[in-house]
Amino acid sequence: MSDDPIDQDDMADDWAAAMEQQAESEAAAASTMDLDEFDSADMSAGGAEGRPELDVILDIPVTISMEVGRTSITIRNLLQLNQGSVIELDRLAGEPLDVLVNGTLIAHGEVVVVNEKFGIRMTDVISPSERIKKLR
Repeated sequence: MSDDPIDQDDMADDWAAAMEQQAESEAAAASTMDLDEFDSADMSAGGAEGRPELDVILDIPVTISMEVGRTSITIRNLLQLNQGSVIELDRLAGEPLDVLVNGTLIAHGEVVVVNEKFGIRMTDVISPSERIKKLR
């Protein structure tokens, strides 16, 4: 074996690269779980009804918004808007508002006033199966 310091440095670099590559492949293998394993893991951690455990996602923030209506206008008309301008929307007066969570329709409701603040009373909640159909 040669006592050449360059060869030893090259060998050390090769070993370091090999060890790093092995660590990355082990981490990737650990993070990829078969879908069947995931489903069975979810169900085994679930409650009495066989539902998956949802505690891990309960603190994730989402944005809820209410939509009165929509319209499309040209940029020319958009630039002409000023204070007091009126924009006609695609909804009739008195029609329910859309309740959106992160941009996905989940319910319809009506505006209410609670302690001098606006709120919304849910009048129709979209079923989870219908929401999933709309995502596809």
